[in-house]
Amino acid sequence: MNKFSIFNFPFGLSSGRKQFPQSKGFTLIELLLVIAIIGVLASFIIANLIGAKARARDAQRKSDMRQIQSALELYRADQNTYPPAPLPSCGSPLTSGGAVYIQKIPCDPLNTGRYVYTYTVNGTGTAYTIVACLENTNDQQKDKPSNNAAYCAGGTTNWSFTVTNP
Repeated sequence: MNKFSIFNFPFGLSSGRKQFPQSKGFTLIELLLVIAIIGVLASFIIANLIGAKARARDAQRKSDMRQIQSALELYRADQNTYPPAPLPSCGSPLTSGGAVYIQKIPCDPLNTGRYVYTYTVNGTGTAYTIVACLENTNDQQKDKPSNNAAYCAGGTTNWSFTVTNP
């Protein structure tokens, strides 16, 4: 009996070690190839995540503008005219008399520089325009280049999104 007799197995299994050929590991070229592939995949993921934030802010802008549009239509239904420009500052209510048309006028997600909602109304109070600058230049709902608001041009964005009275 050898010193490993406690490990004797039935059915002819041996308790001895199997000899495996010595592995030399990965070659330098294989390691560099794997690192390069991981780097390319990581750059695609990071690029998409950065664009996702801008797209999310643009979606919020569009939603906010539609909320303002609904409040303006309620105002017009009661007052037979749209409210005069400018609207109350963001975070303030839109009211007339005792009626509240929107509790808080939404603020642009960035709310700095060009990233504010701009409301204009014609002289007779029968038509309005709300404009916001977009960050995502590939947005399918952006205004045509000829319709872009002048204040959106020249900054980090050249694209606007406009809502008008229905």
